[in-house]
Amino acid sequence: SGEAAEAPRRKRVLSGVQPTGSLHLGNYLGAIKQWVDGQEERENFFTVVDLHAITLPYDAKSLALTTKQSVALYLAAGVDPSKSTIFVQSHVAGHAELTWLFSCFTPLGWMERMTQYKEKSKKQGEDVSLGLLSYPALMAADILLYRADLVPVGDDQRQHLELTRDVVRRFHDQFCKRKKRVFREPEMLTVKEGARVMSLTDGSSKMSKSAESDLSRINLLDSPDVIARKLKKAKTDSFPSLEFDNPERPEANNLLNLYQICSGMSREEVERDVEGLTWGSFKPRLADAVVAHLAPLQQRYAEMTEEQGYIEDVLARGADVANEEAEKTMALVRDRMGFMPRARSAPGVGHSVGEAAGAGC
Repeated sequence: SGEAAEAPRRKRVLSGVQPTGSLHLGNYLGAIKQWVDGQEERENFFTVVDLHAITLPYDAKSLALTTKQSVALYLAAGVDPSKSTIFVQSHVAGHAELTWLFSCFTPLGWMERMTQYKEKSKKQGEDVSLGLLSYPALMAADILLYRADLVPVGDDQRQHLELTRDVVRRFHDQFCKRKKRVFREPEMLTVKEGARVMSLTDGSSKMSKSAESDLSRINLLDSPDVIARKLKKAKTDSFPSLEFDNPERPEANNLLNLYQICSGMSREEVERDVEGLTWGSFKPRLADAVVAHLAPLQQRYAEMTEEQGYIEDVLARGADVANEEAEKTMALVRDRMGFMPRARSAPGVGHSVGEAAGAGC
C-alpha cells in the first residue's frame, strides 16, 4: 500500500517549546529568527508543550503563567498568528490520546534506550515517572498528529525524531497493510548556520537556559541594567587587544560576534570600531548595542501582555485550527486500529470516522 494521494501543500513544520516563560539571546538569534523568516514559505504549527513540562518535578502554581509568557515571547519575536498556528499542547486532546495509542504498540526497549531518559532518570532516582519514560511517545504524537514534514530539533532530540520515524513504520506495518497509510515520516529541519551565541561564562559552550548560572546568558526580557551587569561580569582574557577568530580566545570571538549581530555592522566595521579598545571600554558599548537590539521585542512583549485577552484570543483561534487538523488524523488512526466509529453528535455537525477514514494523509 502506498501513500494516500492529496492536494499539494506547503511543507508543514511542527515546533514545540517548553513553557519556561523565558528565552535567551541564543534561542532568538540561533533559531527563532529563522523560524520567523520561514513563515512565508512553510506552514507552521507552533505549540507550547506544557504536557512535556510535567514529566519532571515542576511548579503547578506557575505553569499557566509561564505558558502564557512563552506564547507572548514568541509573538513578540515575530511569530505571526495570521501566518502560523499557535496553540498550547494541552488544549488539543489528541496529543494525549495518540500518545496512549502509540504506547500500546511501541516496544518498551525502544523507550529505555533513549539517552535523555537514561540521564534524567539517574537524577530522579526512585522518583522517576512513567511520563519521563514515555516522553518520546508524546513527542512522536506531537509531530504525527499534524502529519508534519519537518521538525526543527537540536542534537539532543535527534534520537527522539528517529524513534518517531520508527513508530510510523511500525504503525503502518501493523495497521495499514491493506489500507492507505496515515502518517508521513518527518525529516529534521536543518536550519542554516545562524548566529551561534556562546555562554558569557564559557566561550566554548553554547548559551543555554539549563546552565545553573543566570550570568551565563542574556534573557530576552532582561532589563538594561541587568544586561549591563551580566556583560560587565562576562568572562574575558588578558590579551591586549580585541580580535575575531583566534582559537585561543573563544570569549573574545563570542562577544565580538554578539556586537556585530546586535549593532548591524559588518565584521570589518566592528574591527575598525573596537580598534584600540580595552575590555573595560568595549563592554559598555556592547551592552548598549544589545539593549537597543532587544528594545523593540521587549516593547512588543509589554504591549501584548497588557492588552486584555489578546493572547487568549490568539490561542483560542490556534487551538481551533489545531484541533481540526488533529481530529482528521485521529479519525484515520482510530479506523486503522479497529475502533468503533464515533456516532454523529447532531445532524450536520461533525463527521463519523467512516466518512473521514477514506481520506489519507
